[in-house]
Amino acid sequence: MSEQNRRTHLFHQVLAERILILDGAMGSLIQTYKLEEADYRGQRFADWACDVKGNNDLLVLTQPQIIGDIHKAYLEAGADILETNTFNATSISMADYEMEELVYEINRE
Repeated sequence: MSEQNRRTHLFHQVLAERILILDGAMGSLIQTYKLEEADYRGQRFADWACDVKGNNDLLVLTQPQIIGDIHKAYLEAGADILETNTFNATSISMADYEMEELVYEINRE
């Protein structure tokens, strides 16, 4: 059995036994950090041509510890399933920040 099939089987097995809890809103918790433009940019995007504040998906590259801390908090609160921080990680949404070429990388991290 492949690893993916094993995981799928395990998921269905646990789901048959009990309700699984999904994490909550990522964006709302990101807002509690009151991040500024420089926080969103990080060192890698310090000289980026346009503003990136509000690009929460970029934080997976520039502030991975924040995203990790949020995921950890959801696990500690009882979540069984964590969603990725990629709500707007599409070329259409990333065009607002001239970051279309980063979509694959953001979705992989």
